[in-house]
Amino acid sequence: MNRHHFVRSLLAATLGLLCAAGASAQAVKLTLGHGAALGNPRHEAAVKFAEVLKAKSGGRIEVQVAPSGQLGDDAAMVTALRTGALDLSANSQGAVANAVPEYAAYGMPFLFASPAAAFKLLDGPLGKELAERSADKGMVLLGTWDNGIRQMTNSKRPIQAPEDLKGLKMRVPPDATLVDIMKALGAEAQQIKFAELYVALQQGVVDGQENPLVNFHASKLYEVQKHLAMTNHQFQMTPFLMSKRSWDRLADADRKLVQEAAAEATALQRRLSQEADEKLLADLKAKGVQVTTPAAAPFAKATAEVVTKWASGPIGPYVKKVVAAAQPN
Repeated sequence: MNRHHFVRSLLAATLGLLCAAGASAQAVKLTLGHGAALGNPRHEAAVKFAEVLKAKSGGRIEVQVAPSGQLGDDAAMVTALRTGALDLSANSQGAVANAVPEYAAYGMPFLFASPAAAFKLLDGPLGKELAERSADKGMVLLGTWDNGIRQMTNSKRPIQAPEDLKGLKMRVPPDATLVDIMKALGAEAQQIKFAELYVALQQGVVDGQENPLVNFHASKLYEVQKHLAMTNHQFQMTPFLMSKRSWDRLADADRKLVQEAAAEATALQRRLSQEADEKLLADLKAKGVQVTTPAAAPFAKATAEVVTKWASGPIGPYVKKVVAAAQPN
């Protein structure tokens, strides 16, 4: 009897230890870094992702969101994702393209008339191919967010035609496609970190910059830039990525929850971005920003060489597929 009691006690203790170990293994803490300001749709979606994932997991999975480049610039966060030092990032197209060149295909000038046209491709087979390339480089693509159609601003003069850009010092992010676009238009491209852009514009280090309206507005660049040209020269996505090392540590059930939360965050981010542009343009005009809407055709003609260059480069086959798929039927 004592022996049976001992065996039962031993089994109960072992089962208790296993349950405790399982419970502790289920608790997951993740960090999500991004470079956008508070209030930006990128931040709102990151917070939404954290909230949804915590709710779906019954509080087991907690995501700490670090905005405004607290964990480094986009390039540093891409490196951290690939090494597993960072779990998640809502990053920039240019920085990710340095690791996965195929992302640059979506940065061809005047390729998409609207973000919706780009997402039609990204949500299909071409996006699946992009996800496979990302996984090969240590990152899991959870969604593609909207970083907007990009517009040009400067402190010198209104921009009505490509010639108006000649000689202007224009800041660009670390994105090779934008460097090529500016060179084709006769501007001098200078790469400056976004966190340092306001001061660079204020001090005249550069004359202008280009960004979607939401970034221009959120960082108050209108205080030091009075000329806004609605050039619509490039679409950019915000790849929402998870480190493959972090992904591989998750149980299958938790991976499913991450994907579900990412889908909700993606839908919110795209909607917020779409709503923002209309309101922001009116507000920028009210703040005294002078807005021009130049004809697209001369700009597209002047930058056609950029597409030719990339279509004949290392990722040429993928660029050609994206460009062909983007053409109106």
